[in-house]
Amino acid sequence: MPPVLPRLAPALDALVGLIYPPSCIACGAATGTPHALCPACWRGMRFIERPYCERLGTPFAVDLGVPGLLSPGAMAHPPVFARARAAARYDDTARRLVHRLKYEDRLDLAAAMGGMMARAGRELLAEADVAVPVPLWRWRLWWRRFNQAALLARHAVRGSGVPLNPRLLARVKRTRPQVGLSRGARAENLQGAFRVPDGGKPLLLGRRVLLVDDVMTTGATANAAARALLRGGAAAVDVLTFACVVQDGLGLVGEAERLTAP
Repeated sequence: MPPVLPRLAPALDALVGLIYPPSCIACGAATGTPHALCPACWRGMRFIERPYCERLGTPFAVDLGVPGLLSPGAMAHPPVFARARAAARYDDTARRLVHRLKYEDRLDLAAAMGGMMARAGRELLAEADVAVPVPLWRWRLWWRRFNQAALLARHAVRGSGVPLNPRLLARVKRTRPQVGLSRGARAENLQGAFRVPDGGKPLLLGRRVLLVDDVMTTGATANAAARALLRGGAAAVDVLTFACVVQDGLGLVGEAERLTAP
């Protein structure tokens, strides 16, 4: 590259900014920097931070100061995977970002969303041997033209040193849309949906896998995919998503009071 080009880069960026002013990645309002959120959408992002359930990654209503605490959901329905982490609750701004990425072909949003996931899942990335995105059924991939989980995974692992291998897990069964299904119906719908190809089993043997998806709702997809990875030889599976559905009022405060009672 000629040495003059790097010196022209700031001027070119400024020119692009004049023609295409930076806008909020969620609502399109003007922002001071590109690929960022406006103040209103930033306030609408409900980031998930500790205290949260160490298995499901869902936030607690109160901080008990007890490390390794599990939520009632994790105890009532222990997941197949070891740990799950998400950057934000699936509401307001987070929901808008997911919808823009998936249904409006805003592939450029994956970089910012993946960066948020990397921060939320840094402990998982530190222990992962390989990252695997949740695959789409082949005809759905053909229709959508991209796998949002693979896009997010690429940016989430960037700079971590964790290799990304989308060929270690295949979706081998066409399933009904999960929207509107109960927990049990979701699990039944996904039974046998994933499989580790024979060529991927040697690469999985004894490895800790980081499974990546856009949203976790009931955990049915993560459980089905994790079960296939474990059967394929993985030592353990953690899950990292951009957002997760958090149902408030499910007894978390009551559970906290029970655990702290004398």
